[in-house]
Amino acid sequence: MGEADKDDLISIIEEGEMEVSIPDILPLMPVRDVVIFTDMLLPLFVGREQSVRAVEKAVEKDGFLMLATQKDPGIDNPGPDQIYTVGTVGRILRMLKLPDGRVKALVQGLSRAKILEYVRKRSWYRVKIEMIPEGPFEESNLETEALMRNIREHSERILALRGELTGDVTTILESIDDPGKLADLVASNLRLKLDESQQLLEIADPVERLRTVNDMLTKEVKLSVMQAKIQSDVQDEISKSQRDYFLREQMRAINKELGEIDEKAEEIAEYTKKIKRAKMSKTANEEAKKQLKRIEQMHPDAAESSIVRTYLDWLVDMPWSKSTKDGIDIRKAKKILDEDHYALDKVKDRILEYLSVRKLNPQMKGPILCFVGPPGVGKTSLGRAIAKAMKRKFIRISLGGMRDEAEIRGHRRTYIGALPGRILQGLKQCGVNNPIFMMDEIDKVGSDFRGDPSSALLEALDPEQNAEFSDHYLNLPFDLSKVMFILTANLTDTIPSALLDRMEVITLSGYTEEEKIIIAEMHLIPRQIKENGLKPSTISLSSGALLNIIKEYTLEAGLRNLEREIGSLCRKVARKIAEKNKGPFFITKNNLHKYLGVPKYLPEMDQEESQVGLATGLAWTQVGGETLYVEASLISGKGELIITGQLGEVMQESTRAAVTYARANLIHLGLEENVLENVDVHIHVPEGAIPKDGPSAGIAMATAIISALTDQPVDKYVAMTGEITLRGRVLPIGGLREKALGALRGGIRTVIIPEKNKKDLAEIPMNVKRKINFIPVRHMDEVLPIAFDEDVSDH
Repeated sequence: MGEADKDDLISIIEEGEMEVSIPDILPLMPVRDVVIFTDMLLPLFVGREQSVRAVEKAVEKDGFLMLATQKDPGIDNPGPDQIYTVGTVGRILRMLKLPDGRVKALVQGLSRAKILEYVRKRSWYRVKIEMIPEGPFEESNLETEALMRNIREHSERILALRGELTGDVTTILESIDDPGKLADLVASNLRLKLDESQQLLEIADPVERLRTVNDMLTKEVKLSVMQAKIQSDVQDEISKSQRDYFLREQMRAINKELGEIDEKAEEIAEYTKKIKRAKMSKTANEEAKKQLKRIEQMHPDAAESSIVRTYLDWLVDMPWSKSTKDGIDIRKAKKILDEDHYALDKVKDRILEYLSVRKLNPQMKGPILCFVGPPGVGKTSLGRAIAKAMKRKFIRISLGGMRDEAEIRGHRRTYIGALPGRILQGLKQCGVNNPIFMMDEIDKVGSDFRGDPSSALLEALDPEQNAEFSDHYLNLPFDLSKVMFILTANLTDTIPSALLDRMEVITLSGYTEEEKIIIAEMHLIPRQIKENGLKPSTISLSSGALLNIIKEYTLEAGLRNLEREIGSLCRKVARKIAEKNKGPFFITKNNLHKYLGVPKYLPEMDQEESQVGLATGLAWTQVGGETLYVEASLISGKGELIITGQLGEVMQESTRAAVTYARANLIHLGLEENVLENVDVHIHVPEGAIPKDGPSAGIAMATAIISALTDQPVDKYVAMTGEITLRGRVLPIGGLREKALGALRGGIRTVIIPEKNKKDLAEIPMNVKRKINFIPVRHMDEVLPIAFDEDVSDH
């Protein structure tokens, strides 16, 4: 404000102290976005034609003008019904016409007034008004004084928070004693809504107006305090960020001057190179660039920075396009397989078939094989031999006891310490996308509240789906179709059917004694000699001693215990050499017991002679085939059946079927029809601590019962396997190869098998068939003559 404006304001105040005569008919100028209070001084820019005319008419006379706020600020030419009826009479102190036709006017509010009627409505408004006098108030009223003091304090606090408080403002606030004037002064400087300001203007009672302003000030104080706090917090954060930024920029400039490389820029450049070298899929490449951009924009010390870096490291280290070239030389592959593993022709043929097809069609998907067999038959070592034959890298993981689905699919990145699943971990470790991937113990996978790993394996092991295998950690499709998966299991019963359906099952039954001798001479003995620090010239193990170890110290389908016993021999020889005993040491079947102690198993039958009521059956277990003895005894009683030996439900039902067959054929067997009325039949299968189940011992049980009834001994060299029906028919069974090998280990010479299992004899090794006479039968009538005639087994 210039000096002339100050002189005008002083003259107006002086004039305000005198009686000023205001006409009751005045020009009206509608104003928008503002409510003008008494004693309020403000400049107005007038642009609307009717408002300019109203200002000019006011200036032509004494300068008085009615100022009323329009209800809707957006209307350019408001009608009488769109203008508030209560306004302020103002006086134009100065007017300046601008070149664009607008008018700039300095106006001061003088007194409240109410529009009674519109005298002129065309081109500009002229209205008849009525002055609204200030209501009475008591100067010495304590409430009024308290309100005024409260308003002064609140006003000063708000201005202080805004940084606008000066000594002049405080002096002005303290100098005003009129409650109405104080209320109008404060209200005119509050940031009130239009309707709130108009509401205040229409209150004639100064004390009431003071109360309303006090309420509004209290609310404004709270808002101003909160706003100041927010601004302070934001400013602190901005200041810290700016400070850190400037410091980093200074460090970058200093490093540049010193010739040192910026670590972050170097890291970004290194990641860019790695992403390019990784040759990822399009989706993975986009994700990697997105994460790299995040690192670039992120503060190095941010909590999420390490998580993003770890994720990016996994992305660039995964073998998206790295693979080894297959060695497709069929003859050479066959030579490698034969060198590493003796026998196992079926498995070797399957591998060579795959290599042959791969040679003709390089784009074929990897097979998913499942080796099923007893422990120690070479399932895992066979996987290594396959990798060697194909010149591929080999990965092995054990699934035994796994219960968490995240072990297969990985953890989501939201978890602390999250990692991909074991499959992708293995691929990263080997560095190629087409290894031989062996998963051991697939039949021992569990499940609990953390998920079902076997279900998670369905996608990985399905050739139609694993081209886009999704891991929870990477959250990107990864191609597993080039991986050759090999799984191992001891039995298929516990493998879910949906998972089993995706695999090609190859059974490894076990080894004959001749095969074990050859494998021991080729692999086990040389390996144990080397591991125990011996030389081949210091120890000699005869074939007879080796055969005795197999027969008397081990009873297994595989080779683990055999290698363990050979290792024990080598350790004892190593001790003798360490004690200065001179070699070489010759181990024969005559001095074998000095090294290994007394035999653990009898090489022949447990029974010295054929007995009544004792039949030999054949059982299949996880560790291979075994002989199973069935005992039957008749005792005085009431015709009841007693079953002992911890037999399962299926085996108990088979026992009842055998008893029923014997009861139904008593006359046919030459016995009296009521022979079992006063006799209890007791069936017992030894080794009662071991649970037993299955229907294949049916004919052995029937033979033992009939032997006890007819008092005829069962040939101790005859074993039998087959399910029996009530009519005496012999039904087929499974696991014949394993049972045949178990019979051979048990010294059996004749094995009775169901007629429908005759086809399975083709899978039994020739050396087994030379030592055992397999007799197919259809009915129990054919079984009994063979079992009771000791001459049948002589051949």
